[in-house]
Amino acid sequence: MIDISSVSVRFGGVHALTDVTFTVPAGETCGVIGPNGAGKTTLFDVVTGLRRPTSGSVALRGTDVTSTSAVRRSRLGLRRTFQRPQVFGRLTVLDNVLAATEWHGGGGGLAADLVGRPSRRRLESSRRAKAGEALDRCGIADLATAYAADLPIGQRRMVELARAIIDDPDVLLLDEPTSGLDADQAARFAAVIGDLDATVLLVEHDVGFVMEACERIVVLDLGKVIADAAPARIREDPVVRAAYLG
Repeated sequence: MIDISSVSVRFGGVHALTDVTFTVPAGETCGVIGPNGAGKTTLFDVVTGLRRPTSGSVALRGTDVTSTSAVRRSRLGLRRTFQRPQVFGRLTVLDNVLAATEWHGGGGGLAADLVGRPSRRRLESSRRAKAGEALDRCGIADLATAYAADLPIGQRRMVELARAIIDDPDVLLLDEPTSGLDADQAARFAAVIGDLDATVLLVEHDVGFVMEACERIVVLDLGKVIADAAPARIREDPVVRAAYLG
């Protein structure tokens, strides 16, 4: 589902990523770990189209998207959350989640909005029901009418997750998903990920969460892949322990 091939990113003389290569099969949950400055968020920016690599390529479902915009990649089924939750503070929680469905359009244009065509009302009702389901899965259904700006970081992160999953993504990238979550929220987050019919790539400093949630882990250090294996092997890898796990 995700094919990262020989990706390098340079900022002047700084090599943020060097020849990073790995694939994530469809349906797999893969973690990316490493010390601060290892290049994890830069890698996410490359995969999602927010940054062009200096060299190398990224493919989704076998299609090269290296030169494709972030918007186009989202249309291909890729969604992402951020290290700092990105919510629309002046919108309610429900409207934040509904915003992820607006790109589909409503059919009939402005005229349909003005006259309130039955088909438009049915579509709106269907979207609201789906948004409600996403909020319920994330444990924040009771916050539907709250404004996102008024929420603490943990609940904002759950809003961002609900918005990411409402459209049934094929690929979901999660950047530090448990940061700011309490134990119950982290458990809920892991359960939601486990129930998704999607390919998941996540960056996380909580090693315990990664070991439990992921089937495979890629370890970055100084912009290079130093290990790529199942969690049990990563935990015992001497190179990984020296570079990150201690």
